Amino acid sequence: MTHAEFVALLERFTRTAEAGDGDGFAACFTPDAVYHDYIYGDHIGRPEIADMMTRLFHGDAGPDYRWEMFDPVVNGDLGYAWSLSSFTSTREEFKGKRVVIDGMSRFRLRDGLICDYAESVNGGLAMTQLGVAPERMAKVFAKWSGWLEARPETKDYLSRTKGTRRR
Repeated sequence: MTHAEFVALLERFTRTAEAGDGDGFAACFTPDAVYHDYIYGDHIGRPEIADMMTRLFHGDAGPDYRWEMFDPVVNGDLGYAWSLSSFTSTREEFKGKRVVIDGMSRFRLRDGLICDYAESVNGGLAMTQLGVAPERMAKVFAKWSGWLEARPETKDYLSRTKGTRRR
């Protein structure tokens, strides 16, 4: 994928996300794609990805949801971009609280579409902005830690000694 094609895909990706257009958002992905979301977990395939965007995400975020990608880099079938996103919560327990998220996204690409999406986000900042109780945060952080430790890449990394590298 060229840099210009990746930039165009990111524009479509963020615009459909902002609009809550689940089908349009899912169309940015291959039919068998995986979306690894740090809040809602893994979603596999376009129907699950569309549902995550419309029912889960836009069920929690208000109509002011924004997502913008910066500094995109692509090398063949791998792309990265830094992002800022923001929304005002519509969840009853956090209604009206504004959240700003700073993240880094990794895009694995195939045939001009995303086949695997993952993000690295400091969710603790978002939870603090929402006013989540510390005890609840601790439970969520423990869940995230479990997800990280269970990933094949993490297991591979931890199985190797310092100074060795994956080939």
